[in-house]
Amino acid sequence: MSTITTGQIAKLLWPGLNARWGASYTEHPREYTDLVDVESSDKAYEEDQEMTGFGLAPIKPQGQSIVYDTAQQGLTSRYTHIAYALGFIITHEALKDNLYEKIGMQRTGSLAFSMRQTKENVVANLYNRAFNGSYNGADGTTMISTAHPTLVGNQSNRLAVDADLSEASLEDICIQIAQAQNARGMKIAIMPKSLHIPVNLMFEATRILKSINQNDTANNAVNAIRSMGLFPDGAKVNHYFTDPDAWFVRTNAPEGVKLFQREEAMFEQDGDFDTSNLKYKAYERYSTGWTDFRAVYGTQGA
Repeated sequence: MSTITTGQIAKLLWPGLNARWGASYTEHPREYTDLVDVESSDKAYEEDQEMTGFGLAPIKPQGQSIVYDTAQQGLTSRYTHIAYALGFIITHEALKDNLYEKIGMQRTGSLAFSMRQTKENVVANLYNRAFNGSYNGADGTTMISTAHPTLVGNQSNRLAVDADLSEASLEDICIQIAQAQNARGMKIAIMPKSLHIPVNLMFEATRILKSINQNDTANNAVNAIRSMGLFPDGAKVNHYFTDPDAWFVRTNAPEGVKLFQREEAMFEQDGDFDTSNLKYKAYERYSTGWTDFRAVYGTQGA
């Protein structure tokens, strides 16, 4: 168990200190809410249950019976909440001898920063691991895959050939989204909603989505993506994506990538009678995952 003692903050005990730095920086605005739909929970876990619809209606020959179809249960996606917690201990002497500030208050701000950064990384890892076979969903495949099993065979939410972000590759993935089917092979109307990129692609994404004419070409042709309004929520930069080439498109499919908040972040402090040390802690509980793969399409890049 680590404890902050006077030896660890020795410079804070000396008169004449001009400035301390390194413990507090300006944060990026909250980004994880761009990647998931946030819902509340009052149970130990949450489950999303897929129900398949019916297929196409066959011809009914005169005098013959109607063919009866059946609906059935599909995949069950379970979200099991996980607790995240962090704390620190300050000795009585370190707290009393600090000449410049109440380090308990300052360290509590650092603790809050750590909890926020933890959630950003947990959510971003759904995308960072989207192609990693060690992190499969309820259907036994990765979040982004060419082989999501359905009743009519495998379906894909990944470019057939991985490609770097460009106007052409973004058009290809929009076409793929427009051809989406449900578990029975029926055409469904889902549309691109937002483009999600690492910081490495923020300039390219801006040029693609906001150019009036086609990007990086002398052709006097309109930018079809912009003209058709295919990305109403625009491009979203995520500073916690780890792959500089991978990019993703969220759609308006209703049950997709989620975060269930079981317990909001809470901060507490208490004193230890025997040592007079002060203890500070932060705790929160939530779960993340994905239900319908059609809610997000993507590629690792070339």
